[in-house]
Parts: sequence; C-alpha cells; structure tokens
Amino acid sequence: MEVIIRSSTEDATKLASRLIKKEMEAKPSLVLGLATGRTMELLYSMLVEMHLHEGLSFNRARTFNLDEYIGLPPEDAHSYRYYMNHHLFNRVNIDIRNTFLPNGMADDIDEECALYEDKIRRCGGIDLQVLGVGMSGHIGFNEPLSAMLSRTRAKALTPQTIEQNAPQFDDVAHMPKRAITMGVGTILDSRRCIVLATGESKATIIAKAVEGPVTSMISATALQLHPKCTVIVDRAAATKLSQQEYYQWIFENEPEWQEYHK
Repeated sequence: MEVIIRSSTEDATKLASRLIKKEMEAKPSLVLGLATGRTMELLYSMLVEMHLHEGLSFNRARTFNLDEYIGLPPEDAHSYRYYMNHHLFNRVNIDIRNTFLPNGMADDIDEECALYEDKIRRCGGIDLQVLGVGMSGHIGFNEPLSAMLSRTRAKALTPQTIEQNAPQFDDVAHMPKRAITMGVGTILDSRRCIVLATGESKATIIAKAVEGPVTSMISATALQLHPKCTVIVDRAAATKLSQQEYYQWIFENEPEWQEYHK
C-alpha cells in the first residue's frame, strides 16, 4: 500500500483521475471497478472533462460497480444505476451494455450475486478498482464483520451507514436497509486499487484503515494485503496519519510519481 497526500480535495481527486486515465490509455479494454458516493462525483466530473477535452475514450471499457440497493429499480433516482448514468455513463462514449451493476430487483438475490461474480470472471477480472471508504470503514457495503474472503452477496446495512446515506433520500423511511455488494475477496482480486478519501470527517477512519491492524471490523483494512493499492487523501483526511512525512517523501521522491508533479 502507498499513501499519497495532496494539499486539497481538488488536487487529490485530480491525481486519482490522472491515474485512471493513464490505465485506460494503456489498456483501452480496461475492466474498471467503480464506486458511488459524494467523493466520487468530482472524480467522475473530471473524467468527463478528460473525455471531452483530452480525448479520453471509454468506448472499449467495461465497468462493474461495487454495489446496489436491494429493492430499488434502475430508474429510481436513488439507485446506483441512476447515479452512474447521471454522473458518468450518459456523459461519455461508453457502451451502456458494457456497464454492469448488481440487479437489486432480482427475484433470487443469491443467484444474482453468483451471476455477478461470474460476469466479472468472464471479463477476465477487474483491472482497476476505484474505492471510497465509508464512515464505518466499509468498502462497498462490506459492513463490520465482513469476511476477508467474502464474495458478492447481500448485506444488511448498519445504522451508521443508513445515517450517512440518509441525506440522499427525501424520506429516510424509504431508504433500503439491504444491498448487494462485491465481497472483500472480490475487491482484493482486482489487479490494482485506488482509494480516494477527502475531508476531515474521514481522518479517523483513514488512519485506522491504513495504519491500524487488519480486522474484519473495518473491511478497508484488508487493502493493506493488496499487492498494488494506492490511497489518495487530501490534507484534511490525512491529519490523523502518524507517518505523514514519510508518505509525502514517497510522492516527492519515488520515480513513478514524478510525472504527476506537474
């Protein structure tokens, strides 16, 4: 794992977007794992700008989202399919048939989860997984006590997650209490991970995820086991990291980061 600290939310998000662009240009048929949430909105906006003004093409890319609420149809404005169409898919040249999310309306949820895993395998696995981190330390909807080798499955959401996501719903009573999520093991199978976390509210959980013990109580700690995981944070989200000077030294001195100093 590498931790990169940037001075602002915009700089952190810009670095993440440039890393994604580089991976997509190196492999136009990239299989991209995607996340949702407020942190991702600026990231997707930057990718759209790269598509419009820098020639970034999505026409051969395939995408798999981490999760979807159970019980929300795709056309519901609170569904993650709607979110992805609105923030990214409808604004770039991607083939919508190559964008995959779990079907939260499936009659057989267990079968849907197995089919989702099979789709990922048939695409050759996820090349680059983009992640945010929830306030409980979850990646996807892998809530506390999620097994480190878990696969795509249904999960009950914690009260903390419901509270965090409730502002997205007009009436919290209508917010689903369950979701389909990629498992921790599914995420760890990706060839590369980029974690983007910004804002002071994420400082405590980022410190636990990056520098704390690996534990099923905080699924993001499993990323410490990933062979190629980059955690990008702004200065506000980095305030409780104990090794800030070292992380800054990495970005300033390691050859792979020199092109991003511009």
